[in-house]
Formats: sequence, C-alpha cells, structure tokens
Amino acid sequence: MTLKSKNRQKEILARSARLFRKKGYAATSIRDIADAVGMKSASLYNHIKSKQDILQRLLLPIAKIYVTSIDRVNDSNLPAIKKLEQIIRDQIIITIENPDAVSLVPDQWFFLENNEAEKNNAYDAYIQLRNYYEKIFLKIFQEAIDEGDLKPVHIEIACFSILSTLRRLYSWFARHRTIDQKILEQELIMNLLGGLRT
Repeated sequence: MTLKSKNRQKEILARSARLFRKKGYAATSIRDIADAVGMKSASLYNHIKSKQDILQRLLLPIAKIYVTSIDRVNDSNLPAIKKLEQIIRDQIIITIENPDAVSLVPDQWFFLENNEAEKNNAYDAYIQLRNYYEKIFLKIFQEAIDEGDLKPVHIEIACFSILSTLRRLYSWFARHRTIDQKILEQELIMNLLGGLRT
C-alpha cells in the first residue's frame, strides 16, 4: 500500500468518525462518506470494504487502546487508589486525542457485526475487550477498598457511575476545548473519587 493510499484511508476513517458522531452510524450512508472526502461512492471501495469495515476499524482500535492503557496501569506498583487516578487521566488523554472515535464507544458499538463466513467476529471481539476493561477496573476498585482508601460502597454502582462519566466526556469536552488538561484531570479525579475516599 502506498503512502498516498494510507493517507487516504486515514482521511476516510477520520471523516467517517465525524459523520458517525454527528448523524449516527445507521443514518450515515456510503455516499455521505464519499462526499465528505471528495470522492465518488464507487471509488471509496478502493480503500474500504464497506461501511461496516469502517466502523470496525474505528471501534476495535480504540477499544484496544483502552485495554493497553489499563493493563499498563494494572501492572504498575502503584497503590490501587493511584491506579484509579491514573486510569482517569488516561481516559481523558484518550478522549482528547481521539474525540470522534471515542464518541462511538457509548452508543455505536451495537452496530458491529459478526461475519462467520469471513471469520470476522467484530462484535464479539469488541464485547470481549469492553468486558475485560471493566473487569480490571472493578478489580482495582476493590483493591482500593481493601487497602482502606475507598469506602466499602456498592462497587458495581460506583464503577458504572465513573465509567459512564468518562465515556461521555467527549460530549462535554467538545464544548470546553480550551480548558487546561491538568485542571480537567484534577477536577474529574476529585469529583469521581472524592466522595468515595475514606
């Protein structure tokens, strides 16, 4: 694949992510994507297989970024409460660097499909990555309770609240792009963990 072709694919993915964010996956057509990149619909297929292919190439990599990030934190020697703080920081960074792709995480993943004929189980792969991330997050949260840094709250409710806020951060950040990243990190850590600390 030539550099020009790779750059074209990146452009297609970036424009598609923006369209999926604004209109939703189902309401976005191949023609919409082609128009956004200044191509004819037929020419678009020289770079991508289908609209489903685009969605997979946006969602699966971002899910892997999340998993790589939380694995790195989990493998560190930090106390559990510091791990949770770092996870929040990492999610902020991922959101700032990939706002359109991250915007697909809360609502558009259920459009992913499994294709047994092509041995491509994108839906199952995404669910596995998401469930793994949540499992590690809950484990670290429980460790913070066991280490005495967090109150013995209902762990699943607390984690749902924290992760839901982080997954929707892209929407708030879109209207507050000038905020200093360090301030955002400090405030979110305080707001999401402050009331849970012992």
